[in-house]
Amino acid sequence: MLGRIMKAVQLIKIDKDLEDREIPTPVPKPDEVLVKIEAAGICHSDVHYRDGVSSVGYRPITLGHEVAGVIEKLGSNVLDFQVGDRVCLNYMITCGKCRFCVQGTEQFCEQGKMIGKDVDGGYAEFIAIPTRGVLKLPNSISFEHASVMMCSSSTSLHALRKTRFKPGETIAIFGLGGLGISALQLAQAFGARAIYAIDIDSKKLETAKELGAIPINAMNSDPVEKIMELTVGDGVDVALELIGLSLTMDQGVRSLARFGRLGLVGITANTFDISSYETICREKEIIGVSDHLLSELPFLLNLAEQGKLDLSKVVTKTVPLEAEAINVVHHQLKEFKADFRTVIKP
Repeated sequence: MLGRIMKAVQLIKIDKDLEDREIPTPVPKPDEVLVKIEAAGICHSDVHYRDGVSSVGYRPITLGHEVAGVIEKLGSNVLDFQVGDRVCLNYMITCGKCRFCVQGTEQFCEQGKMIGKDVDGGYAEFIAIPTRGVLKLPNSISFEHASVMMCSSSTSLHALRKTRFKPGETIAIFGLGGLGISALQLAQAFGARAIYAIDIDSKKLETAKELGAIPINAMNSDPVEKIMELTVGDGVDVALELIGLSLTMDQGVRSLARFGRLGLVGITANTFDISSYETICREKEIIGVSDHLLSELPFLLNLAEQGKLDLSKVVTKTVPLEAEAINVVHHQLKEFKADFRTVIKP
C-alpha cells in the first residue's frame, strides 16, 4: 500500500545471501515518478555487488538495475507522463548539466547514481526515479524483455558502437549470456558478414547457431585457433569479451585481424598480459566499454519493435520476489551455470 510498507530483497552483508525485508514505499519527489515494478532482471553485476567485487553506496540496499513497470504516482512537477503508462528505466540517474551529460557521455555524470548500486533498485515492489531516465514502453514489448534491454542489450549496443562495428565486418562474441545473445542479434541487424559465438555451454551454443552464428565450443578446442582456421588466418574485425575472465580477454586480443578492435565489457579484478609485438605490429585496439548512453535506448526499443532484437531466447526463466529464489540464481551466475537471463516478477 502506498505510503506504507512494501516488500524488497536486500543486500545486508557482503558475501552473504540476500534477505527478504519490509521497507517504506518510496514517495516520489516533484520531478520523479513512482513505478510499480513488473519485471526486474538479475544481472551478473548484482553478484559482484553481493560479493564485494564492486562496491555499493550503502547497506542495506535493494539491488537490481534492470527495471520495467507501470507508473503508479506522479511527482508534483511531472507533465510528460500519466498514471498507468508502461515504462522502462535507464539505470543511471544523472544531472543533465555537467560536462559529461552535456556532451552525451552521461554514464560518467559527476553526480550520477546507479539504481541498485548507489540507491535502492528493482528487487522490490516499487521504485521512485527522476523522469529524465524514464522511457515509455511500446505495448509490443513485454516488461520482462524491456527490463533486460535496459542493461544487457543496451550494453551490447554500446559495445558495438564503441568498437565502430560496420556492415560487412566479422565479429567474435566471447560469452553467450544475455549480453552475448543481444550482441549477436544486434551484429546481425548491423550487417555482420560472419558472427563467431564462443562459450562452453552446449545449449547456449545451440541457441547461437539457431540465431545464425557460427558456434565455437571452447571446451573442445582453442577458440583462437578455431577462429583463425575459419577466417583462413585473418582473424576477426571486432571481438567482444562479455564474461570478465583474463583467459577470454587474452583470447579476444589474439583473435583479432589487422586493425581489429576488442571491446572489453566483462568485469574482473584480475589482469591479463598483452603481447606488445602482436598488438603493435597488427595495429590492434583494446577498448573499454562502460555501461551505455541514454540516447541509445530509444534506438534499441525501436529495433525490438521491428523484431530485429528478440529476447524470447534470452529471458529463459522468471522467479518471484523472494530472497531464496533470487539467491539460487546469484549462486548459479557466480559459477557461470545460470540461464541466459532470469527476471524477477514481483
